[in-house]
Amino acid sequence: MTKGDIGVIGLAVMGENLILNMESKGFTVACYNRTVSKVDRFIDGRAKGKHIIGCRSVEELCEQLESPRRVMLMIKAGKPVDDFIEVLLPHMTNGDVIIDGGNSNYHDTIRRARYVEGKGLRYIGTGVSGGEEGALTGPSIMPGGTAAAWPHVKPIFQAIAAKVADGTPCCDWVGSDGAGHFVKMVHNGIEYGDMQMICEAYFLMKHLLGMTASEMHSTFAAWNEGELDSYLIEITRDILGKLDDDTGQPMVEVILDTAGQKGTGKWTSQTALDLGTPAPTVAEAVFARFLSAIKEDRVQASRTLVGPDASYAGDREAFIEDIRRALYASKICSYAQGFQLLKFAAAEYGWDLKFGQIALLWREGCIIRAQFLGRIKEAFDDSPGLANLLLAPYFKKAIDESQASWRKVVAEAVIHGIPVPAFSSALAYYDGYRTARLPANLLQAQRDYFGAHTYERVDRPRGEFFHTNWTGTGGATAATTYNA
Repeated sequence: MTKGDIGVIGLAVMGENLILNMESKGFTVACYNRTVSKVDRFIDGRAKGKHIIGCRSVEELCEQLESPRRVMLMIKAGKPVDDFIEVLLPHMTNGDVIIDGGNSNYHDTIRRARYVEGKGLRYIGTGVSGGEEGALTGPSIMPGGTAAAWPHVKPIFQAIAAKVADGTPCCDWVGSDGAGHFVKMVHNGIEYGDMQMICEAYFLMKHLLGMTASEMHSTFAAWNEGELDSYLIEITRDILGKLDDDTGQPMVEVILDTAGQKGTGKWTSQTALDLGTPAPTVAEAVFARFLSAIKEDRVQASRTLVGPDASYAGDREAFIEDIRRALYASKICSYAQGFQLLKFAAAEYGWDLKFGQIALLWREGCIIRAQFLGRIKEAFDDSPGLANLLLAPYFKKAIDESQASWRKVVAEAVIHGIPVPAFSSALAYYDGYRTARLPANLLQAQRDYFGAHTYERVDRPRGEFFHTNWTGTGGATAATTYNA
């Protein structure tokens, strides 16, 4: 009997579709699910007649695999991953590979990699992006962990991954221990920002310009033909063109305005805080979801709290173009924040992250796939040590060309009471980054005044700290120095 090239545990939609993708590329796949009836249903349904082996236990799954065994977990993140690792270990031998393909926290992946390696096995934590469709037809895959495991999964992963125009797979080794899941986390954080910015563009068109869903559908269709060409713009176009079967209204208008989340955007924001690098646009996108969730509070507040009327008297077509430019400029800043976070993480965890290669991994297959990711790869190819995407010639020029429109959109939104937290936070980030002297000098004086936290001086070398006796009664004793 032919043995499996790889085993997959977990037959939810992502697991099933990845198995079918692997089989379609010539691999034999063994599968198992804790609820065994799902195995039977899959084997008798979508997997019928294919080179897919249904297993009724983890032991049977491992027996059905070629050596070294490769077992991929497509299960809920958290404790279930740890539990399945413990179940797998007695049935695996030195050199076998355990792969976590879920949205695990990278700290957990660092811990698990060390633990599994200590047992003589190899461990991979990989991001898989592209949703249900991507898993079946070609996702973006971001593997990291035990480097010696990569040659054993590379042929499978690169075969099933999405491909760019020249055939290069959107899958390559990212780095050690938790690097793969970290890159996927940042991808998801950028995704949060992208989605929020698109929603703000929609909200401005609807409430400030009075555009219909049909008009917005046409606008997003046109935008998807230019520099904003991306999966999220494409699906927004489709969403705005969809009518509800029951009411005949635009589908988007019958959906309740409360957003969910699975935590990766929050992890991205928390990690930026931990590493001391600014990622305000992702954070604002997360907060916007939180604000949407308190629907009843907002409905009550809307009956009491007042603001200006939202009615734009200027040239509507010109302002639509302003919104497009504002969206593009904000998007650039959001990605700049994401790649800066990757840079800080690489330094913190000793990962040799290839930023241009990461941009290529996201070029096709994933949720944030977009035309301009090719520009990001070019920017890092031209300057591997690039401090910030905003400094790359292409993106600097794009911001220069969009800046007047961007400022106008944010100003008009504020004047007319339209919330645009992602647009405005991206602009504030840009203005802060281009400012040589920020008001943090006053902030440090305040901290030194009330807590003797010390400060550095403009006329002395960096790293020398001083304290002023501001009141004349505080003495000369200072607290410890600060971390920015």
